[in-house]
Amino acid sequence: MGGRLEVRITPADVGKRVSVRRRSERGGAGAEFTDTVGVLTSWDHGVVAITPKSGESVHIVESSLVAGKVVPAAPARRRGPAASFPELAAVTARAWQPVESEPLGDWRLRAAGGFTRRANSALPLGDPGLPLGEALGRVERWYEERGLPPYIQTATGAEGTQEALCAELERHGWRREVTAEVRIAALAPVGDLDADVSAVRLSREPDETWLSRYQRFSAPGPHVLRVLGGGPSVWFATAAGGSEASAAVGRCVVDGRWAGFMAVEVAPEHRRRGLATSVMAALARQALEEGASAAWLQVEEDNEGARALYDGMGFAAHHRYHHFRPA
Repeated sequence: MGGRLEVRITPADVGKRVSVRRRSERGGAGAEFTDTVGVLTSWDHGVVAITPKSGESVHIVESSLVAGKVVPAAPARRRGPAASFPELAAVTARAWQPVESEPLGDWRLRAAGGFTRRANSALPLGDPGLPLGEALGRVERWYEERGLPPYIQTATGAEGTQEALCAELERHGWRREVTAEVRIAALAPVGDLDADVSAVRLSREPDETWLSRYQRFSAPGPHVLRVLGGGPSVWFATAAGGSEASAAVGRCVVDGRWAGFMAVEVAPEHRRRGLATSVMAALARQALEEGASAAWLQVEEDNEGARALYDGMGFAAHHRYHHFRPA
């Protein structure tokens, strides 16, 4: 924050994106300062709560504030296709469909035998039709009836995301367990990557060779195949690596202008040979033939290797999503 320091936010700004500066807990002369940017989710009894894009609320004693102002709802992206959070939320949900789902107002309860949190979590895109405490109780019971841990998937970091819901979940005793980025890019540059796609085979279904490389399950039961095969236009890529296993695999779902990339994995002994790039390029070219023009993918925060790879392909962060679970 440059210029004169002044607190220009009030409780009336709850729900807006703000930037604040506060004194460190040590205080006193020469005190250090900490800056926080996020959505102002509450201002009660002298405590200010701000939920940044990390999804975990920061609580600040009002008397420690030295500056604060309302800032634009989301920073302007310098690259990538234009995309809203509601559009991407719908597209990403269609690309990873559960085996079983049930509405709870505007929320969607999803289950797939425990295969991935994405297919076994409530998707809260609107009003659950109940007071939040009752809705959370319904979510917990629904998953307990299926022998599954209850999860709710939320999003932060873009215009229209769910910082307020994240804060409410924390107040009800739910805690963030996993966070990942949703990244987007123009599709044509991915298809134009300098990559050898001659050894990449595309198919409509995952065969045994593909499944032997994908490491997200112990046995590919029917629920796994249902999730992997679900979506508007699904493609599987396999890069040759031997008679019984593949060197690399990937999955792409084409949905209108969007191509979503998932399950990109490379065998440890074949890494750093450009195989992930070849798989991505082959899938992108197929998606371009079907009329797609934009790309998206999801990458967990601690996957530094994948983040670096996708940086080089032009993918930029759009928002983050989180899975909350009752403490």
